[in-house]
Amino acid sequence: MVRRFIRVLLCLIGVAVLGGGAFYLVTAPDPLPESHWAGLGAPDPTNGQMVFWAGGCVSCHAAPGSEGDAKLTLSGGLALKSPFGTFHVPNISPDEKAGIGTWTLAEFGNAMKRGVGPGGQHLYPSFPYGSYSRMSDKDVNDLYAFLKTLPKSANVAPPHELPFPFNIRLALGGWKFLYLNDQPRVALAKSDEKIKRGQYLVEGPGHCGECHTPRDALGGFKADQWLAGAPNPEGRGRIPNITPASESIGGWSEADIASYLETGFTPDFDSVGGSMVDVQQNIAHLPASDREAIAAYLKAVPGR
Repeated sequence: MVRRFIRVLLCLIGVAVLGGGAFYLVTAPDPLPESHWAGLGAPDPTNGQMVFWAGGCVSCHAAPGSEGDAKLTLSGGLALKSPFGTFHVPNISPDEKAGIGTWTLAEFGNAMKRGVGPGGQHLYPSFPYGSYSRMSDKDVNDLYAFLKTLPKSANVAPPHELPFPFNIRLALGGWKFLYLNDQPRVALAKSDEKIKRGQYLVEGPGHCGECHTPRDALGGFKADQWLAGAPNPEGRGRIPNITPASESIGGWSEADIASYLETGFTPDFDSVGGSMVDVQQNIAHLPASDREAIAAYLKAVPGR
């Protein structure tokens, strides 16, 4: 009887060890190797500046209330409230202590595309690496070079305020297993070079789906409702549907959308409002061809 009990106990321990090992393999951080980031050549900070505006870095990482050139000091500090707790946006200025001044390209690239910090820890997807995973290595390299040209800040953002179990970073590996990939968000019926460029900007650096797509209970996108509108993650109002079936912009032409992104004015002479103000001001820095590409993509996605 005792031997049987011992055998059963050993089997249970074995199952637990195997299960724990499988869980670790699924949930462990998975950065790209250093060699992946080698040999990219000299970066182009001018292109990096365009990637910077496309990505809207100032909207979250500039100090709250910053205006003008002060927005280029990426000191962090913004509090992002969510159903999972409050995330405090970090300093990503070139400061060697408070910011990312000592990060290598590989560390920066793995944060952007794999959601892995320089210490090998999972980053929370409040930093939208789920979208940035679609960025090209060249654009990541160029953005890294541009960020190094910006002013330093010694500000240290407070830690995230997350209740259990959302404060357990290891669980983020499971979230990544379910949701993190670099595949297109939608299959398009037609896709010329202009639309492909728009798809890259919207699905990648522009991370438009992070606000405009509804999420499930675990915070992942509802894939069949891409850009169909979603509750405001900060609790007030709703982020609009921006597909061709939208009641608000569904009837806009490509030219209307491109003009709105440049000027902030709708076809009926209303003006941009809410959190979209910062987004529009960022996109206005892009060349007209990129705004036109974004418009072409938004007219090409499936209506929801």
